[in-house]
Amino acid sequence: MNQKLLDEINEKVKAVLAQGPAADVEKNLRAMLGGLFSRLDLVTREEFDVQREVLLRTRARLAELEKVVASLEADRARSDTSR
Repeated sequence: MNQKLLDEINEKVKAVLAQGPAADVEKNLRAMLGGLFSRLDLVTREEFDVQREVLLRTRARLAELEKVVASLEADRARSDTSR
């Protein structure tokens, strides 16, 4: 998180705590944090895990394709030198 956002959170927490009873503080704090978090570009754990799996499969497929390309390039180089 950037410093500006942390400072903003700190100021809002101070304002909420200065308002009074614990129940109101908790309610206001939850609302304030919810608003701040909604402005951030956050994803759920489930979304993160899904994207992680997609990335792992993509990396594995890329490695396979790199081997295929290397093999094809080697075959072509051999056929070019044998002519």
